[in-house]
Amino acid sequence: MRGGGIAALAGLALLAGCGRIIPAPAGVVQPPAGVAATTALAAGFWAGPPIDSLAIDQNDAAAALASFRESCPRLTARDDASGLTRPADWQQACTAATKWPEGQALRFFAQHFEAVKIGDGKAFATGYYEPEIAGVRTRQPGFDVPVYAVPPDLVRANPGDAPPNANGTMPLGRYDESGKFVPYYDRGQIYDGALEGKGLEIAWAADRVEMFFLQIQGSGRLRAPDGSVIRIGYAGQNGHPYTGIGGVMRQRGLLGTLPGQYSGSMQGIMQYVREQPEAGNALMRENKSFVFFRELTGEGPLGALGVPVRRESSVAADPAFVPLGAPVWLKMERPEASGLWVAQDTGGAIKGANRFDTFWGAGEDARTIAGGMSSRGEALLLLPKGTVARLGAS
Repeated sequence: MRGGGIAALAGLALLAGCGRIIPAPAGVVQPPAGVAATTALAAGFWAGPPIDSLAIDQNDAAAALASFRESCPRLTARDDASGLTRPADWQQACTAATKWPEGQALRFFAQHFEAVKIGDGKAFATGYYEPEIAGVRTRQPGFDVPVYAVPPDLVRANPGDAPPNANGTMPLGRYDESGKFVPYYDRGQIYDGALEGKGLEIAWAADRVEMFFLQIQGSGRLRAPDGSVIRIGYAGQNGHPYTGIGGVMRQRGLLGTLPGQYSGSMQGIMQYVREQPEAGNALMRENKSFVFFRELTGEGPLGALGVPVRRESSVAADPAFVPLGAPVWLKMERPEASGLWVAQDTGGAIKGANRFDTFWGAGEDARTIAGGMSSRGEALLLLPKGTVARLGAS
């Protein structure tokens, strides 16, 4: 799980206007217009074209098969929030995947899956990556930005102590000295020292701006002067809503192509924050959301599904519209984003039908691709064969 994603920087969102499932002919399920969809079932779905008619590259299919195989233990055991599938629906494909040769990956997907278009199928994709910034385990000169673990006093309210969230969960916050439940410290308060002296520092970064953007990605690497690396991943969040500072800049006319404006990419937004340090610091504080981390060992980074996300194979999606672990086919304006992906992660800004965040690994090229990725196109979900008939009949 990530803190927000590059799209949150630009404040972009894809809207879906849909509703409940109603009977429709020829394998089509459509909703009435004008009602906001909260799940894939509510958005409505169409049976898509045959898998073998899609322009899927063999190498792309092999990488997707490997990621799908890693997802199967979770896919066959967890409930699907989208309402499209049941754990048992995936069992046949997952069993076959364990021994399926990657050289025949295209045949695997054609044999075990059918394509489904959710809503109008119009997709919007951005990119994220695993940043590497300067950081050390123990504080030393030049490394003064704390990387915090989840504070023990960050808790959910007891029933009756605060109104529940829209999804029915109790809000995150803390109990003050009088026992009253209050919002947790926001970014500005934490920057001003609200968590100092509590022993929560798991590492120290050299640059607050780089650390701010690493929080948006939700995981990353801290490289020390001696070359050693600490890998950190998302562990929690302070309960405040996420504010994309790119969206704020756009509203204020700071992004664009006119003289004095900055590009809407991550690089352009970071340039503004550095060139205008006072205004940039104030801008970062407008995003009251703050991410806490844990140290990661082994392969990674881990996505929301609990398995490693892979470059050009893993994509973040909204689990209310895409079963986590399901393959996704994208045909986008940006050719880099087109192809077969596997939904293995989520993101704070990745909400709604056909909204995706493509993963590009680590390194400077990953930073460049992810930071500039913003593409529209079409999306299809690959679901176990028989899903459309079962849902249409029900």
